[in-house]
Amino acid sequence: MTESAEGTGPAVRPVVWQTYGPGDLGGQPIFGGGFINFGYWRAVDLARPLGEAERVRSQEDLYRHVLDTVAPRPGARVLEVGCGLGMGCVVMLREYGCAVTGMDIHPQQLSRARAAHAELLREEPARLRFVRGAAERMPCADGEFDAVVSVEAAQHFPDLGAFAAQTARVLRPGGRAAVAGFFTVDDAPGRPAELARLLESFDSGLDLARPVRALTDAFADAGLARVSAASIGRDVWPGWDRWLARWWAPDTWPRNFLRAYQEGILDYYVVTADRPR
Repeated sequence: MTESAEGTGPAVRPVVWQTYGPGDLGGQPIFGGGFINFGYWRAVDLARPLGEAERVRSQEDLYRHVLDTVAPRPGARVLEVGCGLGMGCVVMLREYGCAVTGMDIHPQQLSRARAAHAELLREEPARLRFVRGAAERMPCADGEFDAVVSVEAAQHFPDLGAFAAQTARVLRPGGRAAVAGFFTVDDAPGRPAELARLLESFDSGLDLARPVRALTDAFADAGLARVSAASIGRDVWPGWDRWLARWWAPDTWPRNFLRAYQEGILDYYVVTADRPR
């Protein structure tokens, strides 16, 4: 893997560098509370006006849903791949009692995470840390973690096979992985072009169009077992679109996430897998 333009650490694709560095995506109002995900809206009443409290709840609930699929015991060692500002790491630590390592490829994101959680890092140095690393090259020991999770970051990973291999390597025997993210529903050849027409994030290359099977196959090829993909789109896309309506009119490109779901092109999944004992 090449070095970044700044000469330190793994390479970051330019569009990712801009979006999460100078662009500071997590600081935008649509990502209330510093989380950077579309949210899991099952517990939110979408018929009522939505405020930041409901938005933050949706993002926290996405982490809760993912963590519940892993079911970590108190004290479990958890790696989050693509931790962003570290807000999900705090949910894992405080609500699930985990010892959490947040890993991100972007140094500016890590700087922001360390600043946002400086007090907690001082209070809980054995239970919270942030490290720089790529999904395809994790700076972690073999079998170091009881669980590996990634929430809405896999759409940026250039090599799902390498990510899966690294996940299998750093999981202990009996450990579990859970990845939440959006993928095409199948591998029809026209899917990337369809998404590029509908969604600017795919047209720019920020988001990479791959079928969910690309990840499930990668996990299986890496030797993981009980691999499954569960759609949670009905609890993601309508709520996300309802929230976006505060800023964007119908038929503007951000609103096309719901359209892509309704047209059977894109969906949101939680993919899980176990490392055999």
